[in-house]
Amino acid sequence: MPATTKETLEYINKSVIIAPLVLLSAADHYGRSPKGSKRRVVGVLLGQNEGTSVRVSNSFAVPFEEDDKDPSVWFLDHNYVESMNDMFKKVNAREKLIGWYHTGPKLRASDLEINELFKRYTPNPLLVIVDVQPRDMGVPTDAYFAVEEIKDDGTTTAKTFVHTPSIIEAEEAEEIGVEHLLRDIRDVAVGTLSTRITSQLQSLQGLHYRLQDIGRYLQKVLDGDLPVNHAILGNLQDVFNLLPNLSTPKAAIPKDGATVNGGTVNGGHLTAGLSENTELARAMSVKTNDQLMAIYLSSLIRAITAFHDLIENKIQNKRTQEDEDAKKREREEEEDKVEKELQLQEKMMLNGTSEKADKEAKGSEEKEEKGKKKG
Repeated sequence: MPATTKETLEYINKSVIIAPLVLLSAADHYGRSPKGSKRRVVGVLLGQNEGTSVRVSNSFAVPFEEDDKDPSVWFLDHNYVESMNDMFKKVNAREKLIGWYHTGPKLRASDLEINELFKRYTPNPLLVIVDVQPRDMGVPTDAYFAVEEIKDDGTTTAKTFVHTPSIIEAEEAEEIGVEHLLRDIRDVAVGTLSTRITSQLQSLQGLHYRLQDIGRYLQKVLDGDLPVNHAILGNLQDVFNLLPNLSTPKAAIPKDGATVNGGTVNGGHLTAGLSENTELARAMSVKTNDQLMAIYLSSLIRAITAFHDLIENKIQNKRTQEDEDAKKREREEEEDKVEKELQLQEKMMLNGTSEKADKEAKGSEEKEEKGKKKG
């Protein structure tokens, strides 16, 4: 059974902070790999190692090949790693090479050998396994450090990976970028209340999966499949100590015939009225009811406001349509009036022309008659 060393405890207590840009870069790297192949991809992690915490802020892909049948046969272009690392230093000297990543989704037999290769660039390389196709809720990353495994039987030590907790944390600029990426995914019509409830539901599902993992681990320890790790058991005991005590032992049952909280004791059993909830449980129930009432009222107000806006919008659209119809009628009336005036003028012009022609014809007839009389 391996013993818990000081170095192992230091790595367990470290916190690995991963930026969303690293996840996007790893997912894009995997997405650009040949379709249909289930091979993992490998890349380099850049960031700062601050001792108690490791912040991963950037990454880049690396050419990598391995034999599916023989895990000991693999190739990683370390010349490419050195060239890219030199160029990144010119861009941002604060981002240093602190480890590497692959898309697993689990540890492989060759990971220790690849990790030894990265010791050329950093003394304690960090390995992050990025799950590019997550099926469960939770953080899609697992962080590991390589440590010396000391065995109780005095045999030769060997390298092994120890798991380190990791979280996803973004800066303000990264949060804005992620929000822009999620604009097409999120429903804009959904309000903030629905978004908060969905986030809480996802958090509870993630907690449920973690509790299942803890239960499976404890069951394997009880069955003897895994050795007892006192560091893990100590952390679990700290978690259980933080849970509130919402129940108390049963109260002492009074004698038969006595009345307690509106209930009657009969044969050592209380028929009704006794409540075993503590003050904390009642306070939490009252607080929860108040919060649910506020949520219910806010939902009603939101629905009424939306309905009011809908009605106002309908009224405004109706008024706008009526105004447009009235203007259209006015334009048609003006056009009809102008057309009638034009027709009237044309008619008057035609009448004037015919009268003139009649006068000219009449004058010519009179001249002819006078000419005849003279002859």
